[in-house]
Amino acid sequence: MSHTSSPSRTARVGGTAGKGFLIRLTVISTLGGLLFGYDTGVISGALLYMRDDLAMTTAQEAWVVSSLLFPGAAFGALLGGRIADWLGRKNSLIVCAVIFLVGALGCALAPNVALMVAARIILGFGVGAAAVACPLYLAEMAPAERRGRMVTINELMIVTGQMLAFAINALLAVTIEDAHVWRIMLGVAAIPAVVLLIGMFLLPESPRWFGARGRVDEARQVLTLSRSPEQVEVEVADIVATAKAEGDSRKHAWHALRDNRWMRRLLYIGFGLAAVQQATGINTVNYYAPSILTASGLGEQAALIATIGVGVTSVVMTIVGIWLLGFVPRRVMLMIGFGGVVGSQLLLAFLFTLPESDATSYTILAGMMLFVAFVQAFIGTGVWLMLSEIFPLAIRGLAMGLAVFVLWTVNAFISFVFPQIVEAIGSTPTFLVFAAINALSFFFVWRAVPETKGRSLERLEEDFRTQAIRTVPRRERLGA
Repeated sequence: MSHTSSPSRTARVGGTAGKGFLIRLTVISTLGGLLFGYDTGVISGALLYMRDDLAMTTAQEAWVVSSLLFPGAAFGALLGGRIADWLGRKNSLIVCAVIFLVGALGCALAPNVALMVAARIILGFGVGAAAVACPLYLAEMAPAERRGRMVTINELMIVTGQMLAFAINALLAVTIEDAHVWRIMLGVAAIPAVVLLIGMFLLPESPRWFGARGRVDEARQVLTLSRSPEQVEVEVADIVATAKAEGDSRKHAWHALRDNRWMRRLLYIGFGLAAVQQATGINTVNYYAPSILTASGLGEQAALIATIGVGVTSVVMTIVGIWLLGFVPRRVMLMIGFGGVVGSQLLLAFLFTLPESDATSYTILAGMMLFVAFVQAFIGTGVWLMLSEIFPLAIRGLAMGLAVFVLWTVNAFISFVFPQIVEAIGSTPTFLVFAAINALSFFFVWRAVPETKGRSLERLEEDFRTQAIRTVPRRERLGA
């Protein structure tokens, strides 16, 4: 009797119930992305009150803002990959939730600048580690046909977190007339951190992590939560074959990189993807949009309100990008994105030559929104997804951590030098430089980045190992 009832039960789980499980898993695990976005966005509003309350100098303001990115997020990503390999994807997200909670409370209670910087570094460690663990967890839990949309929900949660930060800052500033309101702004992040902490205890570990350690029965049990019996057996066979092919290399990720040229090449491609995503200059708009608009002649209040349009564009176009990933190849998405970014930055370079006026400012805002639209719909979603897909299991945690370390380092560097470059050479030459950089990024994607759509992680790894790295997969692989 149990033999006949088990398949039907599993089929039901792999259907509607399976979809429900994947939705719960995605919502809970991507709270790390929401916190990522909130913690990077909230400081812009909190700083307006914090600078007077803590008697901060300009240099101290810069430290408070940038310490989350570097060293916090950069080294959080570097170590987060190893933690994801050692403890598992689930447990690493539990660690991230604890770090988010401690960091948020530390920021809210900090009595001086030194402790604020320390708390922001702790918070940044959580941001960086979650940026590695969450895409890995989603990619390894998702069926191949749903992997693209599940992983990119994390990007949607990041931009949603940034929008929430702007909205909550505005709401608190209007409703609470207190010089210490910045503490509430920063402390609000503790709420989703607690939800993430509790929620992750209710979710299973990644089946790939189990399979790599020979725990095949546990891997099979997790897969039954969202797959049909036939799908479970196919994936288990792939996981076992991959683990066997790797042997003990997963225990020695650095040795695996040293001994396998194809793995090193994938790592370099991952570094390139991380660098070109940040080299779009997206964070010059995220961090400096009000400054750009006020410099073009718009009043401060109007600039702050207008910047909300950039946040709305980010969220809407990320949703569009997630939808497009369902049927558009990854490389095509990236090439459309970089082509659009080059065009929009050339447009911005021209607009900055126009005389200062409100009309010019709003035209520049439209140009920035067009730029953000191309980045968020085609590049932001695509890069995070591909970073979670291209690395073989033996080095996945390590390689993801190294790639995200590169991403955060480039982010911090560009964010630091952008205002100085604008001051030195002006807005038009600066955006022309960015346009030239993104033209090179387009060439990099076209020449070096492989296609990953429509194949399981194990099939991708097999193809990379046995066929070298193909920019475009064989036709029969596309429908796999």
